[in-house]
Amino acid sequence: MDQTQEQKRVDRVRTYIKGRLVTVADQIATAHAETQQVERNYGDNTKVNTTEVDDAMETNAAVQQQKMLVTSAAENERILKHEQSTLKRLDPAPYFGRIDVQEAGSKTSEPLYIGTGSLQDENGHFLVYDWRAPIASIYYNGTLGRVSYDTVSGKQTVDLTRKRQFRIEDGQIVHMFDTSETVGDEMLQAVLGEQSDEYMRSIVSTIQREQNAIIRDTSSQLLIVQGAAGSGKTSAILQRIAFLLYHSRNTLESDQMVLFSPNRIFASYISAVLPSLGEKNMIQTTLSEFLTQRFTGLQVETLFDRFEADETNLPDSTAAMRRFKESAEFMDLAEHFAKTQHELCFQDIELDGSTFFSKETMAHIYAEQPAAATPADKFAAVRKTLMKRLNLRISIEAHQDWVDEVLAGLSEADVRHYIGTETFEDSGDELRAVARAVVAEKFSPVYTALYDDYFIDPYAEYLQFLNSTEQDLVSRGAWQEMARAFARGLEEHKLRLEDAAPIMLIRDILTGSGQNHSIMAVFVDEMQDYSPALLRYIHHAFPRATLTFLGDEAQDVFSSRYTKSGYIDSLQRAFPDLRQRVITLNRAYRSSAPITKFASSLLPGGSKIQAFARDGAQPRLLIAPREELQQTLLQALRPLAAAYHTVALITKTSAQAAALTAQLHLAAPELNASELKADDQKLGHGVLVLPVYLAKGLEFDAVIAYDVSAANYGAASDRDILYTVATRALHELLLIARDTPAPMLSAPETQQFLDVQRSGVREASHD
Repeated sequence: MDQTQEQKRVDRVRTYIKGRLVTVADQIATAHAETQQVERNYGDNTKVNTTEVDDAMETNAAVQQQKMLVTSAAENERILKHEQSTLKRLDPAPYFGRIDVQEAGSKTSEPLYIGTGSLQDENGHFLVYDWRAPIASIYYNGTLGRVSYDTVSGKQTVDLTRKRQFRIEDGQIVHMFDTSETVGDEMLQAVLGEQSDEYMRSIVSTIQREQNAIIRDTSSQLLIVQGAAGSGKTSAILQRIAFLLYHSRNTLESDQMVLFSPNRIFASYISAVLPSLGEKNMIQTTLSEFLTQRFTGLQVETLFDRFEADETNLPDSTAAMRRFKESAEFMDLAEHFAKTQHELCFQDIELDGSTFFSKETMAHIYAEQPAAATPADKFAAVRKTLMKRLNLRISIEAHQDWVDEVLAGLSEADVRHYIGTETFEDSGDELRAVARAVVAEKFSPVYTALYDDYFIDPYAEYLQFLNSTEQDLVSRGAWQEMARAFARGLEEHKLRLEDAAPIMLIRDILTGSGQNHSIMAVFVDEMQDYSPALLRYIHHAFPRATLTFLGDEAQDVFSSRYTKSGYIDSLQRAFPDLRQRVITLNRAYRSSAPITKFASSLLPGGSKIQAFARDGAQPRLLIAPREELQQTLLQALRPLAAAYHTVALITKTSAQAAALTAQLHLAAPELNASELKADDQKLGHGVLVLPVYLAKGLEFDAVIAYDVSAANYGAASDRDILYTVATRALHELLLIARDTPAPMLSAPETQQFLDVQRSGVREASHD
């Protein structure tokens, strides 16, 4: 079938889609009217006399029937709207692939077309297969010849006789070609050569074999994806979420999945992918938001704040203690401490400045519990006992004089405030109910303290744990100073990040709280930003969830100063009881080949990274004295800003980003440079200035790595940061150094991939 014939098929499919859209629109209007009518009937049919037993039984049956009608009508409308959404999505480009398969015993091959959703004609024949359907896996995995694919009834085997790829825009075939293996380079070249956008795009038309393995894995309890920068790991994970929602559509909803994003800008950047595939977005959060929810009233140190502080000062003793406290072994110690019998650090519950329940009372109740009971069971018994005593106190207090005085001044509206619509046959019963409600409202802070477990001091528990922990990493004096520093931080309502996970674990084990059993899948992007301790706690917080961790060891921006190599190994050791799988992605697609080769040369193991064969400009290193730095920057920036949709000036710290933005506003206001900050939620376009840690996971048409001088990037650990900066660029990369460039940029293995210029004059060029 040549392109003319294929175009005719596209036209036929689109004609069917447009006709079906008209029909579905009419059906939705009818269904909506029916839903409204059923809802009105439901309201009318429930307004009947229920004082007689027979009437009550009849009414109950009618109500149940009406509820079923309402549910059925609403579901019918929902199904039609879902079909309408799918049709609108398929209309401009009904499909992107075709596979011809020949089943055993058949003499002919059957063409199957693959798209972002399923489409059947009026006879039930598939015009398009959803890319997540079992047979569609052949498109991504299979080479011509004998292939197999998994179905619910077992493995099926067919002959793949053709694999064809399309690029269709507004109903017209722009590219069409046959390939014998996975998605062809021609398709990738066309897609990757485009300029960047404010939102990440779906990659379903260009999924590679190794990415497909990530997407369709349904057996791993822990899936670890170690991928080079630009290898498509984040895109693959989003397609994985869409696949899991399709694969388990009867048992899994999007609100049962949580994705940890590196920041809110990134969360916004990826927000369009799942809707473009017809799925609702999963729950998204950041590490900072997750911790803030669990530490009310405390300012928990963020990764960003800690990075900025570490740039100023990070003593070796602090680094050693942080390394220990962020390990899985430290979490094991914390868990053992929490489960071991010891006196709990209760704290008084106060009301109006007086002790309502004393910590001594709590300790006494706790000590009376069976020795074999778990700490959580004992704690629950304390709470239950105190609740009973609270209710007794309320009953007694309701007879006090002050309550009578309050009751005497209540209006009818006040009474309704306390007892709502509840009615009483006897006025005395109503009065007693109101009196009790008045006291309960006054005592509500006590109830809140009991309900929210505010009568235990988790920070005192943690200090007790620290003081009982044996360690040989640093001197005992340094360890004691660390404990004192923790206590001083609490006085200022501040908490160091490395202390968060063990505190939460101890608190949860002692109180039997903190776990969410409704979440079935957790995804952590930029996993290298999370210590094994934090990831262990996330697993504890969502105990029923499968885990997918993805990231790149080489982009260890936040902890490269104090951690050691072997992150993936430490991660695997942290979860010995889970069924694990590690997938490594070494092929980089984001950047042009010259940029990828340069960035890879910065890493000790960079030779493993394979650059996708997309040509482009060689990265440039401009070296200028301090007094010419701004002029050099502007000369390079202006043509890039005119040529590209997004140009990122990436600095090392937020202070540098703020200063650079101010300089640009004064020297070149026409560029309208925007500074991105940690609390921003949109990426935007144009000239963007941001610190490296906000650029993680993002991509830009052109990148200027600002001030890559020896004074700014002099530490050996800075190579991870510079690698992260470089790999944000799609098409052009420019590095600007003040006076002397970073030592890693002068290494022969790196210089060969750089076009070096000094003070605007070309100094050296390497092929």
